[in-house]
Amino acid sequence: MNAARPAPKSSKNLKPRPAPKRRASKKPRYTAATADKYELYQKAVQSPAPDIALLARVFRSLTGREALHLREDFCGTGLLASHWIRRGPEHTAEGFDIDPEPIAWGLAHNFADLAPKQREQVASRYHVHLKDVREPSLRPPDLRIALNFSYWVFKTRHEMLDYFRAAHASLVDDGVFVIDLYGGPSATLEEKDQRACGGFTYVWDQESFFPASGDYKCHIHFRFPDGTEFKAFSYDWRMWTLTELRDVLIDAGFSSVDAYFEGTDKKGTGGNGIFRRSLRGENCEAWLSYLAAKK
Repeated sequence: MNAARPAPKSSKNLKPRPAPKRRASKKPRYTAATADKYELYQKAVQSPAPDIALLARVFRSLTGREALHLREDFCGTGLLASHWIRRGPEHTAEGFDIDPEPIAWGLAHNFADLAPKQREQVASRYHVHLKDVREPSLRPPDLRIALNFSYWVFKTRHEMLDYFRAAHASLVDDGVFVIDLYGGPSATLEEKDQRACGGFTYVWDQESFFPASGDYKCHIHFRFPDGTEFKAFSYDWRMWTLTELRDVLIDAGFSSVDAYFEGTDKKGTGGNGIFRRSLRGENCEAWLSYLAAKK
C-alpha cells in the first residue's frame, strides 16, 4: 500500500491544484538531484485546507454535528492530520500506513511549524500507526477517510468488502466513511498529462489499463527546468467504478452512500472547486467524486 498517492490529470471537473506564486530565480530551485519527492508530492497533489473544509461540511450535513476525531487510512506524510489538529484543541486524529519512510518524513516536516504548546500536544492528539488499514483504531473515529484513490490497491471484491466492513465497524454510531475516486473516458487511456507547479512540472503517467481485469498501472514523474526528471511514485491498482463501490459499501453495512461531484466553472472548461451531492453526476472527459457512506 503506497503512502503517497496521485491526483488524476487536470481536466474538466477535476480539483484545481493552483501552483504557488514564486519569485523568478536565475538558479532553478528544484533538480532531479536535489528535489524531495514528498515535498513535491504535497505541493502538486494535496490540498488539505479545501479537503478538510469539504469533509467537515459533508459530515455536518449527514449528522448535524461537528466531527472531532479523524482517522486517515494510507496517511503517508500526515499532511491532512497536521491541518486537522490545527482546527482546535478538541480535534484529534489517527493515521494508518505500512510504509515507515513517509511517516517519518511527515512527523519531521508537517508538524515542525506548530507552536511549542501545540507540538507538546501532538503525541496525545495525533497517533500514527505503522499498520495495515484493516487494523482497528485506538478509539472509534467520527470521520474515517481514504483519499487519492489509495484503497484501489484492493483488487478483488472480497478484499474491498473486507476493508469496507472494517471501516464500518470502526466508526461511532453516526460515523461517516469518505473515499474519493475518478473516472471518465480519459481515465483509462494510456497517456501522460503534465501540469506546471511553480519550479517543477508534475507528470501523471497512465501506463496501462486492461478492461477485462481492471488492472491499472500509473506513475508520477517530476520534471525540472534544467531538463532532468525522475519517476517518484508507481501504482499497481484496479480501477473501480462508482456504482461498484457504492454496492460494496452498502453490502458492508452502511445505511446510505451519497456521491459528491464538482461543478463546472463559468467558462465551462474546468471545475469550480465546489462539490455538491448528485444522484447522477456528469458524464465528462474526466471527473472526480467523493463517496460519503454513513453508518
